[in-house]
Amino acid sequence: MSQPTLRQLRYFDAVARHSHFGRAAAACAISQPALSMQVKELEEALGAVLVERGARKVRLTRFGEEAARRVGAILRSVDELGDLARASHDRLSGRLRIGMIPTIAPYLLPSVIARLNRTHPQLDIHVREALTSRLIEELAGGRLDTAIVALPVSEPGLTEIPLFTENFLLVRRAADGAAPVPGPEALREMRLLLLEEGHCFRDQALAFCDLHGTQPREVLDASSLATLVQMVAAGLGVTLIPEMAAALETRATGVAVARFPDPQPARTVGMVWRKASPLAGPFRHLSESVAEAAQAARPCS
Repeated sequence: MSQPTLRQLRYFDAVARHSHFGRAAAACAISQPALSMQVKELEEALGAVLVERGARKVRLTRFGEEAARRVGAILRSVDELGDLARASHDRLSGRLRIGMIPTIAPYLLPSVIARLNRTHPQLDIHVREALTSRLIEELAGGRLDTAIVALPVSEPGLTEIPLFTENFLLVRRAADGAAPVPGPEALREMRLLLLEEGHCFRDQALAFCDLHGTQPREVLDASSLATLVQMVAAGLGVTLIPEMAAALETRATGVAVARFPDPQPARTVGMVWRKASPLAGPFRHLSESVAEAAQAARPCS
């Protein structure tokens, strides 16, 4: 009986996560036939079927489900062994897989990457943009090293380090720019434009308007801050955006941007990583560089 290879385990792990050979192959950057063959050879090495192959989707067998849990743990241990070796050096080096949520990545990423390229030139940075829930899942699974998200995430297995706090701004039609800034009560009576379900920024906006458990007069959803601003410019309603996004998203759009009176709605942005990561110490130093980059990129209040 041949022994499973690490490559086979990684390919099977991708199939288990994506439930699809094509998507798993794309994630692994190989052809689908090559990935399928490696999984088949793994099944032959183990002497058991791991997946039920369908026309559009694959399903794990009962053995495959248990194998997927154990394979995930094996791969995390292998990755942590590499992290332990990296942590033994004076400086953080090698591959760094960093996640960012969509309401942060477009506005913070350029300055963060530029700063890290200067302070940590030996890093090979890979960026993943996704919603918080997906980033937390990938952190827990060892597929990301760290992530920049809105805090708190309140996951017991993660360390959270605040980087900065930023306010939310009101965006409305340019013709309404001279009108008084509405408070939470008035916003509840307006057509409020929000990001779609799953974005933490949506939840933060709803919390400011005290709308959890209730609904405003009318809500329209969008998939990005850019779309929200364009919807405002078209006269469809009003929205809130984080301060870091204002300069990029509202220029030449025919909208007015205003601050709310104190206490202004705000969010705390921070870095998170697994408490068990051997790179926890270097990540604390890395967070200082990220915080400096973020401070330099943020607009003056």
